Amino acid sequence: MRILVAPLNWGLGHASRCISLIERLQSDGNEVVLGGDGESLTLLHKHFPDLSVLPLAPLNLRYGKGKRQVWAIVRSLPKIVRSAVSDHKMLADYLRYEQIDEVISDNRFGLYSDRTRCIYMTHQLVVALPRPWWWLEPIVARLHRKIISRFDACWIPDNACGKDSSQGLGGRLSHPEVLPKHSEYIGPLSRFEGKDYQPDTTYSVVAILSGLEPQRTIFENEIVNRYENFDETVLVVRGKIQSPPTVIKHRNITIIPWLDDMHTAAYLLGAKLIVCRSGYSSVMDMYALGVMNKVDWHPTPGQPEQEYLAEYMKSQLSCQELS
Repeated sequence: MRILVAPLNWGLGHASRCISLIERLQSDGNEVVLGGDGESLTLLHKHFPDLSVLPLAPLNLRYGKGKRQVWAIVRSLPKIVRSAVSDHKMLADYLRYEQIDEVISDNRFGLYSDRTRCIYMTHQLVVALPRPWWWLEPIVARLHRKIISRFDACWIPDNACGKDSSQGLGGRLSHPEVLPKHSEYIGPLSRFEGKDYQPDTTYSVVAILSGLEPQRTIFENEIVNRYENFDETVLVVRGKIQSPPTVIKHRNITIIPWLDDMHTAAYLLGAKLIVCRSGYSSVMDMYALGVMNKVDWHPTPGQPEQEYLAEYMKSQLSCQELS
């Protein structure tokens, strides 16, 4: 089959987890076509330079500088809706002259069609909202299920564990009381899964940055300020895949824009401490490498999903230590 794989361009996490999915599809003999926009598409094309690319509607979002992102997201809603509508129209145009037997959309709402099989992939079936707005979560969940119902199937990248959400990496986010129809748990997805990496102990602390600006840069500055007088070596991977490969040395800190998977995994395995955002793709990556016990999770301020996952990871680790 010829399958279009298209992740949402909201940080690099959606594209990162699609790497493993694409490798699975290729191993089954399928031809994969890449879809998307921005740095997310750049990441996939860097991993799979020989695959065809179908550009989709750009989604250039930004967070606010403060610790609350509610209004930044509210202001972005019209852009998100326009992007989904454009995706839907662009997919219809592509299907007129491209043979696409299946579409796998990682959180791109508009990539559905009655002309081919369309699969929606998400871990956030419960959309976490800021504390004052918790009462709206059931309403948002129903709206999300309505969107998902337009697709032929819903894939959930987590472990199936029934009502015991504590056995899943996504906790309550990926294990709602009501599942969308045609849902299937496909297991965690990580670019590191099933591969053998050797630890590299060059750096004691490894910080992996990601996410929307300006919060990504704010986080980078916080890390540099915190560790610039540290006695041991520190590596900061900026998560800027489109930046020139310039290495910056600042006292004991090495700052680089991007690393390939092999070196990233080696440094993570060899580090004493890992600092990163608590995005779900990062959770799956750390789980695949078996390094969850040395991760210092830092949620993006004002992003409820990451705030929940950070607390959930800490509670899971505490339970493991007590058992």
